[in-house]
Amino acid sequence: MPKRLRLTRRFPVAMSEDGYRRLKRFAREAGLDEGEALSFLFENFDSILDKETFGHRLRLFNSELEARKR
Repeated sequence: MPKRLRLTRRFPVAMSEDGYRRLKRFAREAGLDEGEALSFLFENFDSILDKETFGHRLRLFNSELEARKR
């Protein structure tokens, strides 16, 4: 029997507009709400992550972060 999805944690999240639009689009395409979509992404993080590009993308994001906060 599949385990039941229980959303037990709620936390305030600050997201960029681009990130939030992408989350909403992913959730809509997958037939999920935003919380379920985030749960799916993080529960399956290792299998959906492209390990070859992740480090580069993270460094790029971090290098632009201060400028994006202004």
